[in-house]
Amino acid sequence: MFSLLGENIRIALDSIRTQLLRTILTILIIAIGVFALVMILSAVKSLENTIAGDFSSMGANTFNIQRYDFLVQVGGSGERQKINPIISYRNIREFQDKYEFPLTLTSVSFTGTAGAEVSYDTKKTDPEVQVLGVNENFLSNSGLELQEGRGFNYFDIENNNNVCILGADFMKGLFKDENAIGKTISVRGVKFTVIGVLEEKGSTFGNNQDLRVLIPIQVARGIFTQPNINYNISIKVENAELLESAQEEAIITFRNIRGLSPLEENNFGMQRSDDLLNRVASITGYLEAAAWIISIITIFGSSIALMNIMLVSVTERTREIGVRKSLGAKRNTIATQFLIETILIGQMGGALGIILGLLGGLAFAAIVGFAFTIPWFAMLAATIISFVVAVIAGSYPAAKAARLDPIESLRYE
Repeated sequence: MFSLLGENIRIALDSIRTQLLRTILTILIIAIGVFALVMILSAVKSLENTIAGDFSSMGANTFNIQRYDFLVQVGGSGERQKINPIISYRNIREFQDKYEFPLTLTSVSFTGTAGAEVSYDTKKTDPEVQVLGVNENFLSNSGLELQEGRGFNYFDIENNNNVCILGADFMKGLFKDENAIGKTISVRGVKFTVIGVLEEKGSTFGNNQDLRVLIPIQVARGIFTQPNINYNISIKVENAELLESAQEEAIITFRNIRGLSPLEENNFGMQRSDDLLNRVASITGYLEAAAWIISIITIFGSSIALMNIMLVSVTERTREIGVRKSLGAKRNTIATQFLIETILIGQMGGALGIILGLLGGLAFAAIVGFAFTIPWFAMLAATIISFVVAVIAGSYPAAKAARLDPIESLRYE
């Protein structure tokens, strides 16, 4: 049995070599469909994992009060961004004084600049460092971890100490081969003592999260005095069961701070730590569906091409089939030979498509700065689809070859 199977595989490979151009074109058509499936699903998985990793850094059981809000449009035709008045410093001070929900931590912060130059000793960074003014709860509410050193405490913030926490990239630049803790850096001419270094987070959509400096919020307000600064508020709830209640209390408190009447809509946004993940999941769901549709249409076209090439092969090899039958080859043997040939072409196309899809997904992840993820399910699905398509496309040509009359086949020119 195995010797007969091996002989059929050898004959199939010989036939593939003799029809090399047509075979290559068919393999490429199959590969394009599989490539589309594997690459798109690889990119989608990379996007999901990167977003999940970045926004899990928002911290568990947290919600933000922010300027921007996302509203579902009428008819459910997507979302639009609503731009509200800025959240001012007076707003955040009032919120800190009035919001007293139990078992919560309130973090306030703002971005002073995204283009600062940081210097240490005789070395300087490029003017692309992000500087944030934060309070003592910012690290815990943002889910950030320290690589070394310590975070801000209550006295650092209240006493406006000139201390700072650096992103991980500073250890590759300013402080290469040095311990940054205790060193003094300069931001816009103001000296800061480094008390901590954050763990590496990477970048998302071109935003490098490891090239930033965190400083006490009041100190930052003294350095960055531009008008209409927008502040962010983040609340972390220690008990997940109290999250909804804490959010409702925060909305009521901030509505009172804004002076809104009961009939007026909120003029601020509210975002939970899982909201964006749900939004991304819905978007990636559409992308996955598109990947399946594109690949199935392409593979369907390739199955027709594969069937045609096998029908042509049966016609061209009619005399060969007659000789084999006259020497005792059974119908099942002839059918199996052509079916194996079709399956080999299908699997070659599937393998090529998987390789190209993985390379494409890896290139996409490298370009946009995502964490590459191997789409195991897509690879398995592509292998199965290639096999099924080959069996379906090869069944009719194989049956046609098996039904050929040996006497008529020997007369065929």
